[in-house]
Amino acid sequence: MRRPPPHTLRGQLTTGLVLLLAAACLAVGLTTAFALQGFLVRRLDQQLTASGGRFPASLEHEAARDADNRPDSRGQADSTFGARLLNGRVTQAAVVDEQNVRKVPLTADDRRTLAAVPDDGEGRSVRLSALGGYRIAAVTGDDRDVLITGLPLHPVEETLHRLEAVEGVVFGAALLATGVAGALWVRVSLRPLRRVTKQAVGVARLPLASGEVAMPDPLPVTDPRTEVGQVGTALNRMLGHIGDALARRQASEERLRHFAADASHELRTPVANIRGHAELALRHHGPVPAGVRHALERIQSESGRMSHLVDDLLLLARLDAGRPLDHEPVDLTLLVLDATDDARAASPGHRWLLDLPEEPVTVTGDAHRLQQVIGNLLANARVHTPDGTEVTVRLRAEAAEVRLAVTDNGPGIPDALLPEIFGRFVRTDPSRSRATGSTGLGLAIVRAVVTAHGGTADVVSRPGHTAFRVSLPR
Repeated sequence: MRRPPPHTLRGQLTTGLVLLLAAACLAVGLTTAFALQGFLVRRLDQQLTASGGRFPASLEHEAARDADNRPDSRGQADSTFGARLLNGRVTQAAVVDEQNVRKVPLTADDRRTLAAVPDDGEGRSVRLSALGGYRIAAVTGDDRDVLITGLPLHPVEETLHRLEAVEGVVFGAALLATGVAGALWVRVSLRPLRRVTKQAVGVARLPLASGEVAMPDPLPVTDPRTEVGQVGTALNRMLGHIGDALARRQASEERLRHFAADASHELRTPVANIRGHAELALRHHGPVPAGVRHALERIQSESGRMSHLVDDLLLLARLDAGRPLDHEPVDLTLLVLDATDDARAASPGHRWLLDLPEEPVTVTGDAHRLQQVIGNLLANARVHTPDGTEVTVRLRAEAAEVRLAVTDNGPGIPDALLPEIFGRFVRTDPSRSRATGSTGLGLAIVRAVVTAHGGTADVVSRPGHTAFRVSLPR
């Protein structure tokens, strides 16, 4: 299996350094080997030239033999090869073996190889079946015959193999040492870049979308002339801009929260007064014109709707300000039963189903706010689905959390609204929402209350299936 290349910059630099050194070692090794091989082969050619064909001449002519009437091997190195050719045919072939001369059996291919050697005295490399690799040179004898002298290439090959082994060990140790030292050097050199990366990762994990965010301290820039120093300087400048923008946004949100809280608080009294006066006028015992009664009923209805809106805004403002909630045991099963009964009474045209565990499910929290969460989810399903829709309320208790889901088989939520469905004043159908008295704050309150309890709220929707899911810690 092929190993993937290193992805980190440190790994890439270390690998590149080792590969470059390996290429340099390979080039040096090949150059040295070829140079040594050429030098040793030229030495063999010089020895062949110096021998002058004396040994192969002694194989045939008695004048060239020694005192014991043997081929003259004096001054010849061991394994020296000699051959005599007459009219392109090998007549004699022998080799010196510890100052003794022994004949060499030649195959047909060996004879053809020797016959093809030109008698110009130049060295050539051949391979004989009985002897192996040889460096041979051919000269013309006194009788117009061809005298071939050869020296073995085995010492040359052995020397080259020894050189390759030594170079392999030396270069391998050098590569290993360079890899370790290079990794340490690259690690030290990239330390400022690691600080930049750590800073960037830390900023990426900050919840920049909402709330007050504490930006990290600026990075210490070692040398702004280097690439890493320039990146650190740019990151510090960018963090400064982000911090200023977040501070302005936080200040603007705080002003908006205070305004919403103050306005909601101030509006509660006049709205209550308007509602009270409308109810008092409707209780008048005398005759009230039909148009006036209708206007009073509309004032009473709209003031009630405004009261709900003010209460919702005030609740969101308190949750945004981090007001503490009650922490007491809450029976979620009972809350679900009560809220479902209320929804069934408000919309008998829907099918309300319950999927509850046998044992009561309890959590620690604010019972009134959790009841508001369940009621808002059921009201959302009731208002935004037609009669005949099946709405299922499912409650599950796990080891560390409780899961509540309200599922319906209605038309679903448009994809464009899903990312902001828990936002404030978001309506899937503005005209119908106003007709039914919805303020567009129900789901925003759901998420705010659940978040204040340390839980999460989300939704999945497609035509025929919409599920609002709430998770609360036990």
